Amino acid sequence: MKKLIKLTIEKLVEKEEEYFIATSEDLQGLVAEGKTIAEVIEIAQDVAEILWELEKEHNHINSNIQDFPSTFEYPLILEV
Repeated sequence: MKKLIKLTIEKLVEKEEEYFIATSEDLQGLVAEGKTIAEVIEIAQDVAEILWELEKEHNHINSNIQDFPSTFEYPLILEV
């Protein structure tokens, strides 16, 4: 079963080093950090799967998480 969880990704710069933080209002506790957008999304997916399983085990499934729709928006990021 596929679910759609919306991520908020924030770019941060510390000591001239760029990194990204991903969080989600859809899945409590989801926080991931990565050096690239692709890396933070991959880590967030791993964290989300763990949190989802924990919520299922404790019967605390969050109602904000949507079934995977047939159509959705996806941002395409170009480096130009």
